[in-house]
Amino acid sequence: MRRSIRASSGLLPLVLLLCAGCATQPAAVPAAASAPSPAAAPAGTGSTVPAPATTVAAPTPARSRAAFVDRLLREHPQLDRAHIERLLDQARVQPAILAAIARPAEARSWQDYRPIFLRPTRIAAGAAFYRAHRALLERIAARYGVPPQILVAILGVETDYGRNTGGYRVLDALYTLAFHYPPRAAFFQKELGVFLSLPREALPAPRARLRGSYAGAMGWCQFMPSSFALYAVSADGRGPADIWTALPDILASTANYLARHGWQRGALIAVRARAGADAALPPLQGSVPLYTLGRLAARGFTSTATASALPPDTPATLLPVQGEDGPEVWITLDNFRVITRYNSSPLYALAVTELAAAIAGEVDRAGPEPAATAAAAAAGRP
Repeated sequence: MRRSIRASSGLLPLVLLLCAGCATQPAAVPAAASAPSPAAAPAGTGSTVPAPATTVAAPTPARSRAAFVDRLLREHPQLDRAHIERLLDQARVQPAILAAIARPAEARSWQDYRPIFLRPTRIAAGAAFYRAHRALLERIAARYGVPPQILVAILGVETDYGRNTGGYRVLDALYTLAFHYPPRAAFFQKELGVFLSLPREALPAPRARLRGSYAGAMGWCQFMPSSFALYAVSADGRGPADIWTALPDILASTANYLARHGWQRGALIAVRARAGADAALPPLQGSVPLYTLGRLAARGFTSTATASALPPDTPATLLPVQGEDGPEVWITLDNFRVITRYNSSPLYALAVTELAAAIAGEVDRAGPEPAATAAAAAAGRP
């Protein structure tokens, strides 16, 4: 990429926010960076910053918990207070969770983030997963309109194809962050409330036994409880959705999430931009497609023949990143925005996009899978 692109903001400040999964989002777990505290004036500086008229102490974890339980029971009067209190008594604060949320992978630059997920071993494992479950993947893709390689790539980024779904009890993770992580306490109290209010029959095991990421994201999909409640589906329509052990449900739930957020069947996701000598980045607003391909071309950013064949009024925006060989600019379209609804980091969405392309290329090169593997895939067996 040419280095003459004019913009002081050529590298977007990437702030990680919580989303569907792990989030999030673990390398793929959505987690918020803590908000900086106001700096105290050093002693002896003669600072004239006025002190607040009154000082309100932050609520203690015990007070926060009591208020949380009261609010939860008002919102869900069918819940039993004694049962909720017993569950919360079982929760354990995990210092490792607080340490993990302070160092999300998405805080890195693209040149450091990309190698985590675009390793040859992860691409090969994704291609093997695709071939092993081709029939199931293609059935889910046909139903929801989301390409098989995108579903595989999301599971690859989130959990390394189910190998690493998280070692923390979901109860511990949500409790720790709800009452011991002030920057995002409101968010995690909301998620804890959803987790505690899910119908027992919606879960494959007792709440205290379910495990997930440090942020409380669950199963292969790494759904937060609110996403589980809204988007988890049973592939055959019988019984509750099991995103922990049932691969058809895992894939259908992932595809349903993307489809419900506006995935466009057969549409492009993102392409590298070619920047003209006088190209200048316009104001950007995350991954929201504020512009059109025509307007971006007028500002000096053109794309490959594939993207150029699209109508000039196609909504799009730009994503500048620091690549291994210097600054890069990507043209991203609406399906890219949809991926950022799964995890709000644009680096996450770019990793999914590139991993999916690499997996699809590997599958195409390898050709059809052996008959025995195809039969296992048709039966939906892992």
